[in-house]
Amino acid sequence: MEENMKIPDYMWETLSREEKDKEKIDRPVMTYWQDVWRRLKKNYLAMIGLVTIILIFLIAIFGPYLSSYTFSDQDLEITNQSMSMKHWFGTDSHGRDLLIRVIHGARVSLTVAVVASIVNFFIGIVYGGISGYMGGKVDNIMMRIVDIISTIPLVLYAIILMVVLKRGLSSVILAIGTIYWVRMARIVRGQILSLKELEYVLAAKTLGASTWRILFRHLIPNAMGPIIVTMTMMIPSAIFTESFLSFIGLGVSAPKPSWGSLASDALGGLTSYPYQLFFPSIAICITMLAFNFLGDGLRDALDPRLRK
Repeated sequence: MEENMKIPDYMWETLSREEKDKEKIDRPVMTYWQDVWRRLKKNYLAMIGLVTIILIFLIAIFGPYLSSYTFSDQDLEITNQSMSMKHWFGTDSHGRDLLIRVIHGARVSLTVAVVASIVNFFIGIVYGGISGYMGGKVDNIMMRIVDIISTIPLVLYAIILMVVLKRGLSSVILAIGTIYWVRMARIVRGQILSLKELEYVLAAKTLGASTWRILFRHLIPNAMGPIIVTMTMMIPSAIFTESFLSFIGLGVSAPKPSWGSLASDALGGLTSYPYQLFFPSIAICITMLAFNFLGDGLRDALDPRLRK
């Protein structure tokens, strides 16, 4: 009986390599963040922005140690000199090397960027997360506080701080740090409101997870995509705000340079020495473009709908 059930040899057929590879998985299994990095690397503008940001940080940190000048060195015999091998960016009206002053201005702007990021992360995310998850009266009270803070003009608030405290980088950081988290809080609240009704949150509640565990272990990590994108896009806004405040005289105190104060100092001799305005202005533009390119790339890479 078994011999009769045996399939004859002529009915067997050897599969070709193409047929064998039809069910083969060409791409290895990746985690969400590995796939994000893979897609981000394919975005050339985002990678250009990332490399540019890294270079700006490296120049700001190590540049002053590689120069023979300091930002406060004055030599009245070489005032307003144009670009040369000795002074690559030329000198200003006090005979100070413009290159090293632009590099120190990068330190000020990047310090503001780092502070804005930290404040957004630790205040905006926590505040917005608690407001969105608690809901009800707690949410109403917390959002009304946000509305009150957001109605205060930043320039007016900075002027008040300058009067109460003193003009300087610390006052600028305080002004930006106490206001810039408001937008982040609203975005996080919106994300938490949409996520807290999903099944995995109900499952965590059923298993007895605490409110803080659900918020910080489940909800906020799942909202990190929009959070990272928003944080990246808000950094250039903070840099521009610091430059604007320094431009109108509310930023860092002389002789410490900032890109905004360098641009303000160059206005008097704009027609005669345009390079003094060009270099700090192009530094602001390059930095803001780099962060915007990176933010756009992260927005596309972190979108789960584009994952393949």
